[in-house]
Amino acid sequence: EKSPLHAALPADTGTNEVAVVALEADTAAAELRWVRKAQEADPTAFEKLYRAHIGRVYGLCLRMTGNASEAEDCAQEAFIQAWNKLDKFRGESAFGTWLHRVAVNVVLGRMRKSKREQDRIRTVSDVAPVRQTVADDGELRDLEQAINELPSGARHVFVLNAVYGYSHGETGSMLGIAEGTSKAQLSRARRLLVQQLESGNDERD
Repeated sequence: EKSPLHAALPADTGTNEVAVVALEADTAAAELRWVRKAQEADPTAFEKLYRAHIGRVYGLCLRMTGNASEAEDCAQEAFIQAWNKLDKFRGESAFGTWLHRVAVNVVLGRMRKSKREQDRIRTVSDVAPVRQTVADDGELRDLEQAINELPSGARHVFVLNAVYGYSHGETGSMLGIAEGTSKAQLSRARRLLVQQLESGNDERD
């Protein structure tokens, strides 16, 4: 049976801009109703929220961890925590944003408990080398692989800021770092990605 974590995102309907704005407003209003019902312990409403957001939450966890199995565990844990913490959601931000914060905290919490990851962070935290090997066959296959090869600090900032579109202030708040640190890590991530992609191209030539 196919995991719900791999459910496809809604396809582009091709409607005009005005209709899209109206649709987004209707969707936001419906989502808020689901949230309110879920806060009243309605499991059906929470299931709707789960189905609406699991794709992006899993994608976020996958890019932050670089591991599909770990990402699935993190995504499921994020929704468990979201269900338990729903009373803390006040609607001051979009539910999706709040949910992403929960997911980021889950990922960071699991990483802090992982001695292997801590050892890797200490090894590469202040180093920006060109990767000598980036895959079993020594080739960089695509951008996703390059992102996975980034040191965790730079990878997390790149995912939240460049992939998911959060501002440096929001990114810093989610990761517990200063806004300036977020900007520096994004610059570092871009530099490393260029190095890795160029290295991969050179190896294929």
